[in-house]
Amino acid sequence: MHRALSIAVPAASTDQLLAELEPLDAVVGLSVIRGASVKPPGDVIAAHVLNDGADEVLRRVEALCPHFSVVTSEVSAILDPEAHDRVLRDVDEALWEEIEAGLRHQIRVTPNFLALMALGGVLAAIGMVSGGTPQALAFVAASIISPGFEPIAKIGLGLVLRQPAALKLGAQAVGAGYVVFILTAGLTFLLLRWTGAATVGDFTGNAELARLAEPTAAEVLFSVAGALAGAVIMSAYRRSVIAGALVALVLIPAAATVGMALTLGRLDLAAEGLERFALDALLVVGLCALVFGIKQVAVHRRRPLL
Repeated sequence: MHRALSIAVPAASTDQLLAELEPLDAVVGLSVIRGASVKPPGDVIAAHVLNDGADEVLRRVEALCPHFSVVTSEVSAILDPEAHDRVLRDVDEALWEEIEAGLRHQIRVTPNFLALMALGGVLAAIGMVSGGTPQALAFVAASIISPGFEPIAKIGLGLVLRQPAALKLGAQAVGAGYVVFILTAGLTFLLLRWTGAATVGDFTGNAELARLAEPTAAEVLFSVAGALAGAVIMSAYRRSVIAGALVALVLIPAAATVGMALTLGRLDLAAEGLERFALDALLVVGLCALVFGIKQVAVHRRRPLL
């Protein structure tokens, strides 16, 4: 996807900014409406920009305009015969501001966020007392439903951009979301046992529990690939497939194990689940920081505008 930038700037800055943006090859279309912006007061510059030049446009906006307001949006296609070859060579990169906005939306600790984490806990608990296809389906469904990857990734982004506020938001969302997830998984296990739908042995003898406690090198590599994939997905603006990263990780069954083990008073099993959860969470933080750091050095080369 390409970008459409709506830039509101003071009238005194308009001509200089237009002069800076017009020569850029990545700016395919450029127009201005004088006096159109009421809040903030000034002119509105509309720029149709290729992804690989969006960062440079924002750099110049920030450098030239003491006050500005920028709205970004996706453009499905840019049809311009003179710029056809340039458009074909465009890249798939998200702006820092778009990554931050997407994560901020996903990790806000709202009733919706907590409800999705709770429902994920229900499904994961069912998976931990199942086997075969039902177990796989339960874990996949829980991973798709639960917004469990983004809060941890936010911590990695905050480290790279040196934003204490981002670190705080990510930590709060991880704490609130996974506490609800663990509690719900434990309560679901109690309900399953009370109704006779599952037994203690279905959990303690489950093959998935043994796999969590003693992961092989191949299983750890699987988690590494999932964490790396999640970071690339976010930085490449491919958010619709982010659930795949969480499916590859073991955060969901590990967190469910903690809650279910606590209902049995099995602190040893809870510790094993927490240890595996911590391993995958550290992989997400570290590998997201690595990918975002590479993107900062090789692609963006700037801090977010705000």
